[in-house]
Amino acid sequence: MAAKYIRIVIVTGLSGSGKTTVLKALEDLGFFCVDNLPPILFPRFIELCEGFTWEKISKIGLGMDIREGEFLNEYPRIFKELRSHGYTPEVIFLESSDAALVRRFSETRRQHPLDIKGPISDRIKLERDRLSELRETASIIIDTSEYTVHDLQKKIFAAFQVPTNKSRLTIHVVSFGYRFGIPYEADIVIDVRFIPNPYFIDELRPLSGNDEKVKNFVSEKQETKLFLKKFEELLNFLIPLYEKEGKSNLTIAIGCTGGRHRSVSIVNLLKIFFDENIYSLHIRHRDVDKV
Repeated sequence: MAAKYIRIVIVTGLSGSGKTTVLKALEDLGFFCVDNLPPILFPRFIELCEGFTWEKISKIGLGMDIREGEFLNEYPRIFKELRSHGYTPEVIFLESSDAALVRRFSETRRQHPLDIKGPISDRIKLERDRLSELRETASIIIDTSEYTVHDLQKKIFAAFQVPTNKSRLTIHVVSFGYRFGIPYEADIVIDVRFIPNPYFIDELRPLSGNDEKVKNFVSEKQETKLFLKKFEELLNFLIPLYEKEGKSNLTIAIGCTGGRHRSVSIVNLLKIFFDENIYSLHIRHRDVDKV
């Protein structure tokens, strides 16, 4: 069966992790989005979209969550049916830490969709357990614990808005501090704590890797020069293989102790490498402003 031209993206994940924000971002990118469509209607709905004559629909976004209980039982059959008709559904799975989800439900005063007795933390745990198998099917997993609405929008724009002169693969490079934990969405994690630390230089301590003085301090080290050379060689080897396997998003996390000096500098230095290639690039310094 030949592949169909309609791109299908299914947005799902934990309640409160940002599904509505993602659907709105996809709409801004030209996706025709529907939230909580009954699963049994998926194939028929897509067929109708493909047959529209008054408007060409080439991208569909479908929002699904725990409220549509039938989806958890039916998605293996539905995905199989869609693939048998030449479609290739992609799944965005959104998640957040328990603490972030509890805070969001408290701030918005919304009820968690799972109607069980007990504290909201129990509902979050049960939902996480029920969605665990669906999570394994995801094309991209996004942990939104540290994201603002704008951060999440930028993430989706970077992942799905591909310039015509770029590869479809989008590279996400994030700097982080081990003190605050490794980013959940990371595909490749690199520890740069072997580089001499600018934190111990009084003049550099209050600055960050976004400042030229810190970036120059890091880039001039022999360890940095050798590391960048070897790491870029590794990326030149790995990235085409990820593309060959059909991966559309690759997240590279670069970590140091606090996520303020070395990791930020290295990410900024890697930008030169990616700018010289055909990949769409999205950079985020997760912990640069944390104390």
